Amino acid sequence: MAKRKKETTELSGVNPEKKPGIFQVLLLWFIIPLLFAAAVILIIAKFADINVFDKAKEWSGQIPFISQSADDEEAEGEDLLLEDRVVSLQAEIQEKEAQLFSLQQDLDKSEEEKEKLLAEQEKLLDEIAALVREKDDTKRSFKEVVSTFEKMSAKAAAPVITKMSDAEAIRILTSLKPDTLAPILEKMEPADAAKYTSMMTDSTMAE
Repeated sequence: MAKRKKETTELSGVNPEKKPGIFQVLLLWFIIPLLFAAAVILIIAKFADINVFDKAKEWSGQIPFISQSADDEEAEGEDLLLEDRVVSLQAEIQEKEAQLFSLQQDLDKSEEEKEKLLAEQEKLLDEIAALVREKDDTKRSFKEVVSTFEKMSAKAAAPVITKMSDAEAIRILTSLKPDTLAPILEKMEPADAAKYTSMMTDSTMAE
């Protein structure tokens, strides 16, 4: 009898009813409702202008493990930023030190050039002072020479002047007073007197 019933069932093509598996039960009773609820929450949040991800971040911050992990990551990021900043500042300090060293070298060089110029200036001033003193001494000496010739007699002065160079003789003769010059020219040889007279005339015209 049972055998016939089994044969009848096989012949009719109807399989016996199977029970659903665990995955199907989870999908039907948990996963699908969760997905549906999440979709509804996202839609509501969209209309309510609420950032679900920010809220999730806030809620996750209240969970000790997640909060600690986030803090650790944030601290690690801050440490990296600080290290980068320190490296950047050290490089900037080295660059500033190089600039200061270069400026110090330029300053030292400028100081050396300044001292050199001051030394050259002092040397030139000394030379100018020496020339002025020499000129004053020469002028003083020349005045003394002229004064000596004025004190000499014409007879004694005439031979001395004729033995001098023409430039020196003309310089002295043009510096003598007229009442001293005339007697000296008279005591010279006529040729010498004529020569000096002509030269003094040319010198006067040139001035």
